[in-house]
Amino acid sequence: MSTQPAGALLHPRNRHQGRYDFAALIAVEPRLKAFVIINPYGKQSIDFANPAAVRVFNAALLKQLYGIKDWQIPEGYLCPPVPGRADYIHGLADLLASDAKGVIPRGAGFTALDVGTGANCIYPLLGQHDYGWRFIASDIDAQALANARQTLLANALDKVIDLRLQSDKSAFFKGVLRADERVVCTLCNPPFHSSAAEASSGSERKWRNLGKQDPQRKLPALNFGGKSNELWCKGGELIFVRNMIKESKDYAEQVLWFTTLVSKSAHIRLLQRVLKQVGAVDVQICSMAQGQKQSRFLAWTFHTTEQRQAWLAKV
Repeated sequence: MSTQPAGALLHPRNRHQGRYDFAALIAVEPRLKAFVIINPYGKQSIDFANPAAVRVFNAALLKQLYGIKDWQIPEGYLCPPVPGRADYIHGLADLLASDAKGVIPRGAGFTALDVGTGANCIYPLLGQHDYGWRFIASDIDAQALANARQTLLANALDKVIDLRLQSDKSAFFKGVLRADERVVCTLCNPPFHSSAAEASSGSERKWRNLGKQDPQRKLPALNFGGKSNELWCKGGELIFVRNMIKESKDYAEQVLWFTTLVSKSAHIRLLQRVLKQVGAVDVQICSMAQGQKQSRFLAWTFHTTEQRQAWLAKV
């Protein structure tokens, strides 16, 4: 499939193009007014070093652009940057369209599985709104799911987004996917770090690169928040995704495409070796870019092109 070139902006279908309209955002979410600042370029912005500002900003974006009301997450839980998450959803849609003569599959006949949906439940919210897909959304944290359920109930989405508790912290699909279920794709935002110290160090580097290291100001360790299971795990991203790949073979007949974000490009070659070992038929590295930031998701399938086309044609 085609990928965006280095330096590209958001996906063409991404709703978050151009500068933010703060007047419109404040109109739908008045709480945002207290967090608006003027940046060094004389433009309105928010203080992205302030976790509370980021949470309210996300709530405003989701309400203005997607009609999602009453979105909130408990303090300390991961608050994702919505534009980048939307790019993943649109990239998935393109991946599926490549098996359907360029036509994006839409509607409740298509089900996706979000592994580790978190308290924010962001991927199901975006994917359901833009493409009408049904979602299974799993997590190992019961409190996170309880918060996500409140958002779904407030927006009458509890019938199209099915929240499921993963009781086995070492499993990804086992105990979540039922034997009679088939999903067109899985998606995942894995814990990128191997320890709390590594996560904190990564955040410090980010602030340094952004020029926000002010000796007079105490910056948060994690401006987007995140519980331990959301940010780090033993072995970090590489081991997490490796284990996911190994388990995916057992669910090859139930899933059309498995996918996951991969933050470090150096991990791709090692993961490709694992995919070859488990017998993946096709592997795609789908690039995404937001300004200077480069990211990607890894996709693999155990079905041939003809089998994938037949699968989608039957829905």
